[in-house]
Amino acid sequence: MTYAGVLARYRAWMDIPAHTADITLLEGNTPLIPVPRLAEEMGGGFELYIKFEGLNPTGSFKDRGMTVAISEAAGRGARAVICASTGNTAASAAAYASRAGMRAIVIIPEGKVAAGKLAGATAYGAEVIQISGSFDDALSLVVEISRRHPVALVNSLNPYRLEGQKTAAFEIIETLGAAPDWLCLPVGNAGNISAYWMGFTQHHAAQQSGLPHILGVQAAGSAPLVLGHPVDHPETIATAIRIGRPARGEQALQAAEESQGRILAVSDDEILFAQRRLAASGVWVEPASAAGIAGMFAEIRAGRMQPKGQRIVAVCTGHGMKDPDIIARQMPAPRLLPVELRALEDAVLEEK
Repeated sequence: MTYAGVLARYRAWMDIPAHTADITLLEGNTPLIPVPRLAEEMGGGFELYIKFEGLNPTGSFKDRGMTVAISEAAGRGARAVICASTGNTAASAAAYASRAGMRAIVIIPEGKVAAGKLAGATAYGAEVIQISGSFDDALSLVVEISRRHPVALVNSLNPYRLEGQKTAAFEIIETLGAAPDWLCLPVGNAGNISAYWMGFTQHHAAQQSGLPHILGVQAAGSAPLVLGHPVDHPETIATAIRIGRPARGEQALQAAEESQGRILAVSDDEILFAQRRLAASGVWVEPASAAGIAGMFAEIRAGRMQPKGQRIVAVCTGHGMKDPDIIARQMPAPRLLPVELRALEDAVLEEK
C-alpha cells in the first residue's frame, strides 16, 4: 500500500470540516522502535518502545497536526497563516504553507530558538519575526492578530492541530495490537499530550483497544503544570518545551488524571542523560524529546512506576538535528593522524 499521509489514512476519525483540502508531505507512519538495552538498564522484564516522531518530513511531530490545520485553512480560501513558535511549529507551518502556496508568518522569542529550527523555517520561506519577549508573549500577539485580520492561526490552540496529532495514538495501537500500559512524553504547550489522550480514548470507545497511563514530563525550569502556576521566565536547555503558560494546560492535567497517570518535572541534567542513553540505542533526539524517557527513568528509580511485564512507549517528538547545539559544544575535536597505515592501525587496534 502506498502511504498517503494522515488525512488520507485517518480522515474518517477526524472531526474536521468538509471543505478541508489535503495538503500533505506524507507525514505520519513513523516507526515504533524497540529499545531492549534501554529497558535492561532499568532492570528489564518489560517492553520499551520509542515512537520516533523525528522522522516526520520536517523532523518533528508537529507535521501531523500542521497538515490538518493548513489543509483546513487552504480549503476555506485562507491565503496566510501565522504562529508563535519555539522552533518546531515554525518549520512545520512554513513547510506546509509553502506546499499550499500560502504565506507563513512566524513569531519567535528573541534568542530562544535553536538554529536548526530557525534555519528550517527560513528555508521553507517563512517570514520570521523576533520579539523581545517569551513564547507566551508571542502566542498572545498572534492570537490577537488572527482575531483582527484574515490570517489563520496554526498554533495548537487551533483544534484541527489536535485532530492530526491524535493519529499517532492510532498508529501505536495498530502496531502493538492494543494501547501500551504507559505512554511517556514531553509537555510544553500541552497540545500533544492532549491529542494523544483524545486519540486513545476515541479508539478505545470504538474498538475497546485499552487505555494507557499518561506520564507527562516537563523541564524543572519550565514546569507550570507541576508547580501549579505560570512561570514568567522559563529556562531549560530543552528549548521545545520552554513554555511558562501552556495553552492547553487544563487539558493536559485532565489527561493525566483521567488516565491515572501524572505530570512531573525533571532536571536538565536528567534530560541530557536520557538523550545520551537514547543515542546509545541508535535514536538521536533533540533534548526536549528525551524528557519522556527521563521522566520514566525517574519514576522507576523512585519506585513509583513498576514496569515488570508491561509495555511502555516513550514519544520522542523531534530529531536530534533540530537542536544539535548542546552536542556540538561538548564534542571533542576529531583525532588527527598522518596519512600512514601504521598510525591508523595503532589507533584502530589500541584498547580503550
